[in-house]
Amino acid sequence: MGLWHAYYEDWQMECCGTPFSVGDEVSWPLLLLDPDTVLGGAWHDQLTEVAGPVEDVGGVRMVREETGLVVALGADPDAEEELRPEPGGRIRSAGLLSVERHGAQWPEAGGLVRAVQVLTQAWVETAPGSRSYEPVAGARGLRPVDRCPKWFTETEAERAADGRGRRSRESGVVVTLDVPGTDSRLSDAVREARGIPRQGAEPGAETLGIPAADLAALLESLSTPRRRGGSGAAGWPTGPRPVAPRGGADEGP
Repeated sequence: MGLWHAYYEDWQMECCGTPFSVGDEVSWPLLLLDPDTVLGGAWHDQLTEVAGPVEDVGGVRMVREETGLVVALGADPDAEEELRPEPGGRIRSAGLLSVERHGAQWPEAGGLVRAVQVLTQAWVETAPGSRSYEPVAGARGLRPVDRCPKWFTETEAERAADGRGRRSRESGVVVTLDVPGTDSRLSDAVREARGIPRQGAEPGAETLGIPAADLAALLESLSTPRRRGGSGAAGWPTGPRPVAPRGGADEGP
């Protein structure tokens, strides 16, 4: 079993999602996004690294992560063809793993929900009185819950010192999935936090013998938003890792 953080955006849930609880079995199509394009960027401890061969599934570029996770890459199938990784090649990349319920279809990843956190994002007017809002990079918080809500809320706008309106909005949830037959850096971080030796540890050892509530609390501590410029508890870099050249060898870490 491998642990993976996945971002489930508010509009995806409100449109056609089904609420779920900690302990539920779920199955979702997962998409690896450039984290700088989501809510202004500045994601650190929620990032995911994948490495493996690239496949084409109905026009969607997929990677079969070398420990077992299957995810779609980037903005497929809308990305320009020359920017899409070539099937048959290998990539190593890091980004924000997200649930994608619209557009093209690709194989889903199924697993057990180990933790759910509502993500609250700050938004600010692009100019005073514009009524057009943009996310404030890194100005977000996570609140643990037992069940993902169907509907999300936002605060009334307040006027900031520079005259621009500012509000906060629940912009989705960060879910921690336990996916059979996989392993991850997040699992490695949990093993380290629990004092389980890295050498010789079987995948899934990090979740054995720990009550569900204690595991959820530990996972929440490993996805706490951090200040710009540092690496997170799971050792993630502060930006997306590069994608290997088309058809080329896998890049090193």
